[in-house]
Amino acid sequence: MATQKKKLLLPSSMKPAGWAVLAAREDVEAIAFDMNVAPDAFHRLLADAAGVALSLTPFGDAEARAAPKLQVVVRHGVGYDLVDVPALTRHRIPLMVTGTANSPSVAEQALHFMLALAKRSAALDAMVRERHWSRRLSEALPIDLFGKTLLVVGFGRIGTRIAKTCLALGMTVRVYDPYVPAAAVAGAGCIVETDLDAALPLADFVTIHCPKTPETLGMFGAERLARMKPSAYLVNTARGGIIDEAALHVALTTGVIRGAGLDVFEREPPQDDNPLLSLPNLIAAPHMAGVTQEGMDRMAVAVAENLLSVLDGRPKLENVINPEVFGHR
Repeated sequence: MATQKKKLLLPSSMKPAGWAVLAAREDVEAIAFDMNVAPDAFHRLLADAAGVALSLTPFGDAEARAAPKLQVVVRHGVGYDLVDVPALTRHRIPLMVTGTANSPSVAEQALHFMLALAKRSAALDAMVRERHWSRRLSEALPIDLFGKTLLVVGFGRIGTRIAKTCLALGMTVRVYDPYVPAAAVAGAGCIVETDLDAALPLADFVTIHCPKTPETLGMFGAERLARMKPSAYLVNTARGGIIDEAALHVALTTGVIRGAGLDVFEREPPQDDNPLLSLPNLIAAPHMAGVTQEGMDRMAVAVAENLLSVLDGRPKLENVINPEVFGHR
């Protein structure tokens, strides 16, 4: 008698590389669903699912209760602010993320923002296109990253990568992350900062790489921004809401800081009348830091491997957000 295949739900946007990993397995059935699926329809799909991968679909207690056979939830990415982790833990369901799959892409985007701001890329491009070549020496000159100080807020997979890259560029790298041992930071060639407020005045660039949690929500408000150098730049490729956008607008228009690069916003897409979008000293991207051709392929494969690792009884614990469901700390 043939063994019934285990049903896995996958976002229809997932790249073929991940589907190919699952297609090689005869014991699973991969089914696509739209990330904007209605809750009732999603619950019906979950009724006999052994695993589900999420793009932008929320998942909480109601979904867990609708999925009595569910063994694992996987995020197609590394953020999980749309997932109720305590609810999954209560149901003994692990939540997994894609580990280092998109960290090179996000780190490169953060570096791109830093370089574009420092080198005044948009303004210099406009000088050439608008035939204002003569202004090139009369306006503010670009600056080097070499010799400058970078403050990395969050020393995880992405923060460690951007730190390594910027050290190679000749920057001094300071790190604030109260959840990472000081020895790990120092061992990476960086300076340990235990007080964010004290570290901010020392930095020429600040780049955010921490998750969005109740602790980090609004972390960069008016008071923190005021502690930065007037010549400093702030970059956020993590999550919207970590920076108070109203406070950032004031800071950028009154000279509290020189500029900012945002891949993420409090509301996505931002409203048409968001005043930040009219500022020349802000550059932006539509939450695309981790969305490169290579990054999407790596994430698709990581999603498939995460799902299979749990079904096979060998979970990739380094990618599990709530390892306590397996009895691990």
